[in-house]
Amino acid sequence: MTRIITDYYVDRHMAPDARERMIESAAVLFRERGVHGTSFSDVIEHSGAPRGSIYHHFPGGKAQLAAEATRYASQYTAGALTGALAHDDPVVAVRAFVALWRKLLRSTDFASGCPVVSATLEGDRSPAARDAAGVAFRQWEELLAGALERRSVEADRARGIATLIVSAVEGAIVLARAQRSLAPLERVADELEVLVTGALVEAG
Repeated sequence: MTRIITDYYVDRHMAPDARERMIESAAVLFRERGVHGTSFSDVIEHSGAPRGSIYHHFPGGKAQLAAEATRYASQYTAGALTGALAHDDPVVAVRAFVALWRKLLRSTDFASGCPVVSATLEGDRSPAARDAAGVAFRQWEELLAGALERRSVEADRARGIATLIVSAVEGAIVLARAQRSLAPLERVADELEVLVTGALVEAG
């Protein structure tokens, strides 16, 4: 599962279709440079797509591309979490979620973060991307909360723990990039595993 959840974050792009390549490239570049710091030219160069195709595929301009790239990154992570939760083991899902970011940070020498967070920071410059980020975070929370509830954790507590997992991991990524060290992420991962294991034990 760890290998599956990290594949997107190490492959450059695999989609044969120019539009899909541009979306994937935008997601990769957003995690490194942010939405505002990524130009159409950057996306064209990274994706290898025809230069004249950008407005054909994205008539709404960069705002449309940003929103679609955010949704793409979101759905990839959601799919990976769904796979990690196939056996309703939230502890395994937390480990897989952390493994994704551990491998990304290590492989990019702490240059890359979460493209969904990059979209969140856009605010009024790209409200569609910001809104897509909001949907993404809610979906990840719901997946984790659902797994906890299926293990008899009370609904409100399950949602609280799920929110804590997502926010703690995303915050640890920021600290890790700033400090150029995996230590913050590892400490957060250890505490989250203790928390989730305890909640499952309490729920019986």
